[in-house]
Order: sequence, then structure tokens, then C-alpha cells
Amino acid sequence: MSRGKRYNGEAKLNMKKVLAVLVALLVIVMFVFVIYKLVTNGKGERMTNNYYFTSFQDNKYGVINNKGEEVIAPSYQEYIVIPNNKTDIFLCTYDVDYTNNTYKTKALNSKNKEIFTEYENIEPIANYDANNTISYEQNAIKVQKDGKYGMINIEGKEILPCEYDDLYSLKNTDNSILIEKDGKIGLVDSTGKVIIEPQYKEIRGLGTDYKLGYITITEDDKYGVVDCNNQKVLENKYQDIKSLTENGIYVVKENNNWELVQRNGELKLSEGLQNVQDILGIKNGNIIIKNTSNKVGVISSEGETILNTVYDNVKFAFTGSYIIEQKGKYGIAKSKDEIVVNPTYTTMNYISTADIIEASEDGITSNLLNSNFEIKLTGIVTEINTNKGYIKIRQDNEEKYYNFRFEERTKQDINSSNTLFLDKQNDKYGYVDKNGKVVVDYQYDDATEQNEYGYAAVQKDGKWGAINEKGEEIVAPQYDFSNNLGIDFIGEWHLGSIDSNATYYTK
Repeated sequence: MSRGKRYNGEAKLNMKKVLAVLVALLVIVMFVFVIYKLVTNGKGERMTNNYYFTSFQDNKYGVINNKGEEVIAPSYQEYIVIPNNKTDIFLCTYDVDYTNNTYKTKALNSKNKEIFTEYENIEPIANYDANNTISYEQNAIKVQKDGKYGMINIEGKEILPCEYDDLYSLKNTDNSILIEKDGKIGLVDSTGKVIIEPQYKEIRGLGTDYKLGYITITEDDKYGVVDCNNQKVLENKYQDIKSLTENGIYVVKENNNWELVQRNGELKLSEGLQNVQDILGIKNGNIIIKNTSNKVGVISSEGETILNTVYDNVKFAFTGSYIIEQKGKYGIAKSKDEIVVNPTYTTMNYISTADIIEASEDGITSNLLNSNFEIKLTGIVTEINTNKGYIKIRQDNEEKYYNFRFEERTKQDINSSNTLFLDKQNDKYGYVDKNGKVVVDYQYDDATEQNEYGYAAVQKDGKWGAINEKGEEIVAPQYDFSNNLGIDFIGEWHLGSIDSNATYYTK
């Protein structure tokens, strides 16, 4: 189950900024929280099949579908995990004994019938990203038989035999599941294919993409590298290897010094790295380094200095440019002799999938910069959607949409599958159809765009309710969401939790 993110596929939601925006505006900002994979098919198309969500009522968990219909009545004390919300497999935990740390698990389908009963235990495989946000393997489930663990797919077919002491995902690396056997660690992919037999003390990813390969660590703490086909890339002979690689170049530590080596172990660069405490990144052949005084700079793969090691932090931005931090302020540099944006911003983030920089001086209003370092937009950014390719920004107290070329787009362009579109007249909100005909009168003080299931949230006198895809009010305004960071409805159920561990709908 994917988690909502302000930058889908990018940095985690900036909670402090959202709260600052709420205070500054003295109203709830019309904030469409992007639970993209949770409430969309990834293509912006109107849903017709059933999709499933965890529900919560009277301190019990259940399941609803995208019509707001109750599928499993709220009757479980523990959170119900839905690994793939397109499939009716609901993983339940029950009979929990916190004193002895014991519990039971089972899987239910949409008929409330227990499935996969041949297994003693059945659990989701939790994936953790760099920010410890949880998602779940969508097509693989952890099962236990005769005290040993394996995997089944969502059809119930065994894809990894139950012969391992444990299994769990490799943090921040996709399609990678660690297996334990007799005290040794190996690795399989999400189809159950064994990539690395259990033989190592530890395995780490070289990046978020499994295709980059893996760092292997032996019992005597020697580091090496294998690729995603288990071909040996670097022998296990190094003191350390960073989770960084580019074009067959690896960052290794040998004889207490960092070096760059090629795939066959041939030395690529050691010059300029002797006094380096850490290597923080590598991109386009350039390396971000931290010296023993905790100052950060950049050198090339030939050892040439690009940025002097005088900054508190440096991050890659547009090709050939870097976000620099000095005394808590951010700017942009191209070289040691060329600062293109002075460090005056309190926050700055490069969104690589959109190829834009968002920078703010007050934590509320942002400037959006292009690769020529020009400020193209200014306003309160409420969404940057890299799947659909648009920016949603509040300017002059109005929500506007732009593509990543900073060309203004209409709501109809962005949300082409919607039946209703939010509109504003005389400081009141209503809804029009795709031709601009009024469907819902201008009567609300605040409102959201229609979500992928046809529902929209509406506010009157400080209270929130919901309308359906026909514009009919199905929940009279009654909820106070002043402390909520996300506002969304599925039928009569509203979003009740947004965190890295559990998202549910309640009423």
C-alpha cells in the first residue's frame, strides 16, 4: 500500500511547511493530499473495479471499497494491511499477547472468508525507504510453514519454498528481499527468484534501483559487490564500500583511504581523497566529498576541484550545478568561481523527475526555478505531481496548474477524467462540468478537487462534508479537520490518518 507524498517519488511531505501555510492563511488550504498509488491507477483514469482501503471505527479496523461500502466490518484491534489495493487480500493480526510477544495472523478475501489456510503465519512484506516510510510488496506475501518462511504470490502460488529462518525486504532498494538461513544472509527478488544464496554476514543495496547491484559483507568484514544476476563485480577485500555507483564506478575504502575503482577493481581515482572523511554522492563523474573538518565540496573523477570544501552541505541539482548550504542558508553554485544563486533561501529542494528547484525564504511562499536558474513561478506550492506532470500552486489566493515547462493548464487539462471541477465565484466554491456549466452552486467556504473515485470534500462554516460524482451532498458538513494534513473522502468515510505506518478511513 503506497503512502501519500507531497512529491510522489521524491522527498517526504514537509509537515512544518504545511502547518505554517495553514496558520498564515487562517483557513485550511485546499490541500489535495496525493495518495497516488492508493487512490489511483497511476494513469489518471476513472476507476471502475473495486479497490480496497483500511477502515477504522470504534477503535477497530476493517476494510471498505472505493464505493465506500463496508467489506470487512471493523472488528480487529490491529491494523489490517492490504498489500495490493486492487486485490482482495486482507492481512489481519489477532489474539495479540503483548506480554509474551505472541500473535496470530490470517488472510481474508472480500467475502470475509479465510484464505491460504495451509500456512501457520501470513504477513505482508514491509518495504522501508530512506525516510522509513512503509510500503508493501504488492505481489508477494510472507508465509510460514513448519516454522520456516517462504513466499506466495497474490494468487496463492508458492514462489519461494518455506525453508528459511526469516525473510524481510532490503531497506531502500526495490525488488530485493533478504533471506536468512543458518545464520547467513542471501537475497531473492519479488518473484521468489534466488539472486544470492545465503552466504554473507550482511547485504546492502547500491541504490534504490536493484539493477545497480549489491554490497556483500563476509564474516570477517570484507566488502565486495555483486550485480543483480549474482555475478561478482568486486572481490570481498575492501574495508568499506559506499552505497554509491555510477557507470561501473564504485567508492571503496582500502588501507583507510577512499578510492574510486572500476568494475574489475582497477583503480580509477585516489588523488584528492586522502584527507576525505566521507563521500556523499557521485553523479556525472563528479563526487561530493566531506573533509575531516566536516566541510563539504566537489571534485571530478580526475581529482580536479569543482567546489572548494567550505560548505556545510552540497547536493546535486541540475546538470553541472549544486545546491550549497552555508550557515543554514541555501543557494546554487556551478563551480568554485561561480555562484549562480546566492545562499539566501531557508529551504531548497531539487525535484529530479520534474527537473525544477523549489526554494523558499520564509518556509511558506516558494520560488520555482528552471535549469537556467530563472524564477518561473512564485506562490504557495501545494502539489508537485511527477506522475501526471503538473504543479499546483496558490497565487493571488487562487489555485493554478502548470506543467513542468511552466505553461499554465486548466483543471480540465489536468483532471481529464473528472466529472466535476472546482470553481470559485464571490469567495464561494462550487463545481462545474467540463463545459463550465454549474453543477453545484457556489455555496462552500472551501473545497477540494474531485478525487479519483468521484468524491470531493466541501467545507461550510468551518465544517467538512462530501459530495459524490454527481454533485450530491452525501455527507453534510460536520467534521472539523483543522488539525488534519490531508482531507479526502471515500463515500461517507474520511481520511483519518496519514503517517509512515498506517493510513485509514474513518467516520
